[in-house]
Amino acid sequence: MATPKPNSPGDITTFNILHGFPEALVRGMRSSFLQDADYHHLTQCETLDDVRLNLTESDYAEALADSNTMTPASLQKAAIDKLVTEFKYLRTQTVEPLAKFMDFITYEYMIENVMLLLKGALSGRDINELIEQCHPLGMFKESTMRSIPTFENSSKGYADLYQTVLVDTPVGPYFALFLQESVQHRGADARNVLEEVEIEIIKSSLIKYWLEDFHQYVENLGGDTATIMGELLKVRADTNAINITLNSFGTPLNEPDMRTSDRKRLYPAVGHLYPAGTSMLIDVQDEEELGRVLDLFPSYSAIWNMHAGGSGDKSIDDGFYERDVQMLELAFESQMHFAVFYAYVKLKEQEIRNLVWISECILQQQKDEINKFVPVFSQHCPWRMGKKH
Repeated sequence: MATPKPNSPGDITTFNILHGFPEALVRGMRSSFLQDADYHHLTQCETLDDVRLNLTESDYAEALADSNTMTPASLQKAAIDKLVTEFKYLRTQTVEPLAKFMDFITYEYMIENVMLLLKGALSGRDINELIEQCHPLGMFKESTMRSIPTFENSSKGYADLYQTVLVDTPVGPYFALFLQESVQHRGADARNVLEEVEIEIIKSSLIKYWLEDFHQYVENLGGDTATIMGELLKVRADTNAINITLNSFGTPLNEPDMRTSDRKRLYPAVGHLYPAGTSMLIDVQDEEELGRVLDLFPSYSAIWNMHAGGSGDKSIDDGFYERDVQMLELAFESQMHFAVFYAYVKLKEQEIRNLVWISECILQQQKDEINKFVPVFSQHCPWRMGKKH
């Protein structure tokens, strides 16, 4: 008997047949998150050895078993390696279209790794040091990664680099699209594109293409995946648009000509701000004007007012993190959709940020700052206690 073809990933007749096991796994992994009591004990620690001792009672016990001494960097590496192991195990249990969905999650890290390697190649840094800094979820074949800094400083060398990076990686189409648009826009060859454009601008362009592609993929999947994951990607795109605008102030990107050309091209063509909001962001030249635009979007005006208030207690990034955690947690509250896999990865990343923050505060003896983190699945978070931010 042939396996029935699902109408959508949320189709109740076939979801459990195809994707029930990996969904059960990832929902079981929810129990691995640190609880409020764990955070309380961690914030009472006086040394990093105390932190390691407390974590032996958590799901991180095995990951830290071989570490005699601990630093914030080693804790971060061990936690990321643990997450990558879990993600890869989940990925091996999947079939299409969930397998492709999980691959899409890794594309973001591939983009970051390639940009790190390109930046290092242009500045002459050691390739072994660069590979060590790459995120393990975005790794390519070692031969591909090591070939990037070996090209000659010539037109042919750059053409060979593009062939190596663009053709042999899953994120190649995003690079090809960026280079094609840049050549049309600047009237320059590809070598000049890399030399003249800051790496972060290239990275923003590639993340934009990835977001648009990922969003189109989940929309085509339909069902609850399109609804829930589509919303997460729209909010992510809006966050990028706001940050791109905010970070451009005081840089050449904020000059009138650059605002209507280069900065405009960095805004994703998806999200709640698109198209009306992003068209207004093009003309924004300072924080006051950005605030006036965001006032038209209540969900973002609250976060902006937190930043504009200047109290110093929370940054705009803190506001985005809190909003993201709330939305990602909600992905676990419904069934038969793929967004829960994305939510698990992003919530684990937030937990890792929390662990690094707490350990850094202890190391630097900044205990007054230690509680400025965003716990995951906390029973005391404002949205569970019915409080407004």
